[in-house]
Formats: sequence, structure tokens, C-alpha cells
Amino acid sequence: MAASGFGMRLLPSTRTRLPGYWKGLPGVLLCNQMITLKIPTVNDESCDFDRLFSLWDQANDECLHVAFDFSGCRFLRQNAVAFIGGLARLIEARGGRAEFRWNTLQQKIFTNLAQNGFLYAFGHSSIPWCGNSIPFREDRLQDEDAVVDYLKKKWLGRECVHVSERLRGEIIGRVWEIYANAFEHGQSDIGVLSCRQHYPLLHELALTVVDFGVGIPANVRLHFADDPRAAGLRLPASKCLEWAFRRGNSTKQTPAVSRGVGLDFLKEFVTINNGRLEMFSHEGRVQIGKEFKTENKTSFFEGTLVNITLKCDESFYQLADEPVQGHYL
Repeated sequence: MAASGFGMRLLPSTRTRLPGYWKGLPGVLLCNQMITLKIPTVNDESCDFDRLFSLWDQANDECLHVAFDFSGCRFLRQNAVAFIGGLARLIEARGGRAEFRWNTLQQKIFTNLAQNGFLYAFGHSSIPWCGNSIPFREDRLQDEDAVVDYLKKKWLGRECVHVSERLRGEIIGRVWEIYANAFEHGQSDIGVLSCRQHYPLLHELALTVVDFGVGIPANVRLHFADDPRAAGLRLPASKCLEWAFRRGNSTKQTPAVSRGVGLDFLKEFVTINNGRLEMFSHEGRVQIGKEFKTENKTSFFEGTLVNITLKCDESFYQLADEPVQGHYL
């Protein structure tokens, strides 16, 4: 997978950073600028991700006081929960303040955010409980056992999608590699954030994993910086993501580690399941469903977001070398 790191923050060449603070004592930055982010209704169409990335763009500065206002929001999917939580942590990590105006939440959204622990994570007194929402998760440090346990018990372990034990292990192992690559390459101060949601009426099981690092395209380009074939070329973000999806490709090649993004196996399963897998990084987007699509969008997000949607049908899925019970993989 494309490494995301090297201790620098890459921004679009057209972006101008406005000062969000004033200088007080030497070496001390004091918050001065307050902005209000109007959270829109967010589903999981391409335009909904554009809306999320616009929020990041508005708050992409140092030492801001940011108020999250939900008065215009009618629905939030798990992608928005993970992303907004990450954006709030990013603001805090940059010396700013994230303020949630809980009284602007519609009751059904308030209940969902209380259930999945989002409210509690950001200072509200509501204690989370079990339901269709699965805990909003923050992983500051790389802990494979904890993440795999979460995925096993909270994502694929609730009989929404019927898979054999071996296939479940293979799928979870590949999703863990999404987390692992974000930790190893992301260089994000806030780690990795994720949220899962079961939508019974839509027969869907969705998982979003997001990091606010420097993004895949920056590191794929750096990987090819010394390659004479790339001299004078700037690879489009979509081509960088397409490269990262190919089996065996990785920007980290050492005797101890040779890992790609681990998504080739997920691509196959999502296709058989009639689900959807999407990745966004910089202006690039890859979508895998009934067909493979790549594009460069007008919106920009510096980090990486992976969105996985599985269909909850009556089929039983298993590996091809297992005794026949259902669909092969």
C-alpha cells in the first residue's frame, strides 16, 4: 500500500491557508478564530463524501475553535460518524477546540450517536449500549489483537453476513491490513478511526475506516520519484489508488515487510456478495462493485477513507476448498 508519512503535510497547490490564531507570548499560539461547521445530511453516495471532505477543508488549519452544528442534518451514516469524530480529534491535535452542539441533533440521530458511543467519546454523559450501531472506535496505537477482536465480534460476528469461519478469518485479516497500513504509513497524530452500522431495511452491513495522514497518492508518487520512467510526470491520484489495489504492490518493501493494501481479496468477495468497496484519498476515488471505477474528483481529502458495504442476504459464503455449503470464494 502507498505509504502515508515522512513527517510532512501535503496540500493542494491551489490552497491558501488562512491564519486561525494570533500570537501571544513567544512560542504560544492562542485560538482566536471560531468557525461553525454546518453538518449536512450524509448518506454514502459520491456527493456525500464530497460534503464530508468540504468539512475537512473548512477546518484544515491550526488552533481553531470549531463548533459542530447539526440543525440541518436529517441522517448520518457510519461514514460521517467516523469522519466527523476524526475531524474533531484532528482539530484538538492541532491545538484547537472541538465543540459539539448536542441540542441541535434530531432525536433519532442523538439516539444513534448515544448508542454507538460517539456522544460519550466527546464528553456527553450518555452511556453506549448494544444495537444496530456498533461502537465508534478510535485506535491511537497499533494493536492488532484489539482491532481483530472488534472486527470479529462487532462487524462480521453478528450473523448479518453468513460466512464460514475460515472465510471470516481471511476477510478480517485483509481489513486489518487497512488499519495496519494506516498506522505504518499514515503518520497521523490521531491514529485510525472506524465505525460500523447494520441497516436492516436495506439489508446492508457497512464499515468505514479513516485516517487523517498524508494520503496514498503522496507516497505512491514518492515511491516512484527515483524511477526514470516517472521523470517529469505527476501521477494522477486515481492512478495512484489503482496501483495500490494491484496484488503485491507496496511502497514498503523490506525483508521483514512486503505488504500491499490487502484489498485484492476483499475485491473478490465484495463482487461475489454484490456489495461495494470504495477508497478516497486526495482527489482520487476507486469504487469496486458491479464494475471497477477510478476517477479524479474536484473535492480533496488529504488522508485516506475506506468504505466497505456488504449485502446481508441468505447466501452462505465459503472458500473454494471447503466442503460445499454455499457460494464459493
